[in-house]
Amino acid sequence: MDTATAVALSVVAAATPLLLAALGELVAERAGVLNLGVEGMMLMGAVTAFVAASELGTGLPALLAGAAAGVAMAALFAVLVLVLLANQVASGLALTLFGLGLSALIGRDYVGRPVEALTGLEVSLPPILGPLILGQDPLVYLSFAGVAGVAWFLRRTRSGMVLRAVGENADAAHALGHAVTALRWRAVLFGGAMAGLGGAYLSLAYTPLWSENMTAGRGWIALALVVFATWRPWRLLIGAYVFGAVDILQLHIQALGLSVASQFLSMLPYLATIAVLVAISADATRIRLNAPAGLGRIFHPGN
Repeated sequence: MDTATAVALSVVAAATPLLLAALGELVAERAGVLNLGVEGMMLMGAVTAFVAASELGTGLPALLAGAAAGVAMAALFAVLVLVLLANQVASGLALTLFGLGLSALIGRDYVGRPVEALTGLEVSLPPILGPLILGQDPLVYLSFAGVAGVAWFLRRTRSGMVLRAVGENADAAHALGHAVTALRWRAVLFGGAMAGLGGAYLSLAYTPLWSENMTAGRGWIALALVVFATWRPWRLLIGAYVFGAVDILQLHIQALGLSVASQFLSMLPYLATIAVLVAISADATRIRLNAPAGLGRIFHPGN
C-alpha cells in the first residue's frame, strides 16, 4: 500500500506542471496564437519563484512571483507578435532561447541552495485516499480547478465563445466588432501565468531546488499535449497524467535495477510524445476539425 501511494503521488507530481503549462497554452491557441516559448516561460517561472522562496520563504509570494515572471515573458512575446506582427513560430523559439539564458543567469547564485518545499494538507484518512486526495499542495488543486474553469469558460460563456471565434477567423470576429488584439493579449498573458506556475511547481514542490534547464523539455511536452488533447481541456487532463505516468515509469524501472540502459529509459517520455503526435497526425481530418483554423495567422486590424 505504501508503494502504491508513493507511485500515485509521483504521477501527480510529474503531471501537474505539464497540466498547468498546457492549459495556458490551450487558451492561447484557442485565441489563434501559437506560442512555442512555453519552455522559456516555465524556466523563468521556476527560477523567479525559487529566488522569491529563498528570500521571502515558500508560500503565496513565491507562487505569485513565478506567475508574474511567466506573464512578463508572455508580454514580451505578445509585443512581438501582436504589436510588431512578427512571425509567431520564430518569436516563440526566440522566447525559449531567451528564457534558457536569462534563467541560468538569474539562478547561478542559487544552484544547490535548499528551500522549504511547498507542502500539502495534513489529513488522517485511509492509505492512498488521505495523501492522494486531500494531502496535495495548492497547485495540484489549482490545476484541476483550472481544467474545469477553462472548459466552462470556453463552452458556457459568451467571452469564451468569442475567444474561440477569434481563433477560427480573426477577421470575421473583428468585422463583428470584437477587440481581437485585446482578447489575444489576455489569452497570451493567461498562458504565461500558467506556464510560470508550472515552472514554480517544479522548483518549489517537485524537486525542490533550482538547477539550470530544470524543465528538461517539459515545455515542449506541454505543447504536444495540447495537440494530443485536440484542444479540449478534459482530454488535456487525461493526457497530462498519461505522460506523467510514463515519466515516473522510467524512474521506477531504473530503481528495479533491470538491465535496460538508463539513457533509453530517460528517453521514454519523449519517445511517447513523438509516438502520440505521429499517431494523431495520421488522422489529418480530425486535426482539421479540432484545430483552430486561424492558429498562427497574423492579424492586422487595418487589413
